Amino acid sequence: MTDRQEPQLGLQLIPVTPFQQNCSLLWDRETMEGVFVDAGGEADKLMSVADQLGVTIKELWLTHGHLDHAGGADEIRERTGAPIIGPHKDDQWLMDDIKQQWAKYGVTEGPRNVVPDRYLEDGDELKLGNYTFGVLHTPGHTPGHVVIYNKDIKLAFVGDVLFKGSIGRTDFPRGDMDTLVNSITTKLWPLGNDITFIPGHNQHSTFGHERQTNPFVSDNAVARLKAQQQQQQ
Repeated sequence: MTDRQEPQLGLQLIPVTPFQQNCSLLWDRETMEGVFVDAGGEADKLMSVADQLGVTIKELWLTHGHLDHAGGADEIRERTGAPIIGPHKDDQWLMDDIKQQWAKYGVTEGPRNVVPDRYLEDGDELKLGNYTFGVLHTPGHTPGHVVIYNKDIKLAFVGDVLFKGSIGRTDFPRGDMDTLVNSITTKLWPLGNDITFIPGHNQHSTFGHERQTNPFVSDNAVARLKAQQQQQQ
């Protein structure tokens, strides 16, 4: 997946870390300036792809603070001078613990803790070339998770909130199932069924497809959940 409907923007997914996290390289074809979304690790690999494509990294955008999404951002910031933007401040506790969390997997070289240059809030905007991306605060998987989207090009970077056929885990510290389902149904679905989303892992999909088929947050699944909750009251 290298191109979107709008030819002015290029997009390349670069899986990184043993978790195969989808780092996205998004760039303006006119200026060849770009951003990494969720530079989770393997900074050498990410910079090699950017260099081969001739893309100058201007910013790093983070959807949340988990080790496989944020662990490579500080090194790339040091190399490029690009500021780290996001996630919401409520994920700083996770970014303070990246090195320790990776050490539990036996990885002691490479990942770094990170303090962003700017936190993101619901309703904020990000710029890339002539394009403006919106920001939604979408807690549930983590308390400070954000989704970055552009309705004009029908594209959203959803981190680990939503997956094709699934949703993000809520059994991690400070995760919450009800909060996650609410984030998806009240923040993401209103963007439109035709939005293609890039998840943190595995294949992309559309919001419309998930509203029809996702066993956790399809319209039918949410209706059943609400009915069960009403019966219990």
